[in-house]
Amino acid sequence: MTIRDQNLETIAPVLATFSISQTGDVDDLKDADIGNAVALSGNGEIGPLAADGQLLGKLISLTLSDGDDGERVATVQVGGICRLPVSATVPSVGNRVIGGGSGSVKQAPTVASDPDGGNIARGTVLDVNGSTDCVILLN
Repeated sequence: MTIRDQNLETIAPVLATFSISQTGDVDDLKDADIGNAVALSGNGEIGPLAADGQLLGKLISLTLSDGDDGERVATVQVGGICRLPVSATVPSVGNRVIGGGSGSVKQAPTVASDPDGGNIARGTVLDVNGSTDCVILLN
């Protein structure tokens, strides 16, 4: 008997809807960003995940179309297991992540002691696909 492949990404996703941050009345997220990592950018707003930023989740979908700035909303996976693009330094299994820039994540730096709760690392890496992407438990 062989072991069946598992699609971890289908296990219990937690989704939330957010407004999209804007720069000069233009939405900061477009259709090309679907599947990328995003960050909380304001009260109930999301935007692109900056380098060294705190990961909120994965952009799942956007309503309307790219030309409808200010009217779109975004669905973001904020919990469960998802696949996100990686950049250097590529995380290893068991690592936590932070923003790698351009919608990617990277390995979070080591923090020896953090009594004030300032560590912004998130998730637990479950699988790494070379230097392309990783599977993360958003915990």
